[in-house]
Amino acid sequence: MVHGLVFASLCPDAPSIEAYLGEEILGRVARVLRRPIRVLGRFVQALPNNWKLYVENVKDTYHASLLHAFFGTFRITRLTQGGGVLVSPDGGHHASYTIDRAEDRSSTAYRDQGIRSEHQDYRLADPSLLDSVDEFGDDIRLQILTVFPGFVLQQIQNCLAVRQVLPKGTGAMELHWTYFGFADDTPEMGRRRLRQLNLVGPAGYVSMEDGCVGGFVSRGAAAAENEVSVVNMGGEGTESAETRATEASVRGFWKAYRRYMDH
Repeated sequence: MVHGLVFASLCPDAPSIEAYLGEEILGRVARVLRRPIRVLGRFVQALPNNWKLYVENVKDTYHASLLHAFFGTFRITRLTQGGGVLVSPDGGHHASYTIDRAEDRSSTAYRDQGIRSEHQDYRLADPSLLDSVDEFGDDIRLQILTVFPGFVLQQIQNCLAVRQVLPKGTGAMELHWTYFGFADDTPEMGRRRLRQLNLVGPAGYVSMEDGCVGGFVSRGAAAAENEVSVVNMGGEGTESAETRATEASVRGFWKAYRRYMDH
């Protein structure tokens, strides 16, 4: 157990969870799970794709501000913002993060370049959905953390959750969501978290696209099984970087996967 999370392995000589995570990733877990939690809700989402496609999506640190119109339009995360990605030395775990900086709140870079993920005419009927506070005191607006092979710890503003990836065959999986707050949350914070739960999930303003894109990729790949396409964004390594315009964490996943498959 680490910070209230219970991890298990069938390997008789598995290392301690602290050694498995490493100091940097463990610190990022501790950053979020700093107090006793209170579970707010759970649900299971069925996805029509291999589990590794979903893990790739979660580790893809640059797509969010391009694919998700909600993220770009309401400036939750953009590549013009500060941030970066941590990748564990073995490649298997990662943590990507976005830093809220005052100069980014008025940036017109997306608009000037006609990037589709900004829609100037979109408005929220209830702007309180994005009423957020910096509860961790570090200006990190979003952090997505993964532990190899299929665990995700999420902080999107004040929406906190863990996701567990459960393979259901070569072409199907389940995503188990557990939303939580802290046991000492004020009633106001509790209401804030409940509102922001609408950001993610099968019908979430943000992650609705993530629920269907794996199926799109699966069908496209099946129709082009003899084709090869390689795009090396950010080089070929798996090192941590002070930018999210990199696929280092995706390459890290495959680095770890190959190592386990060789055993």
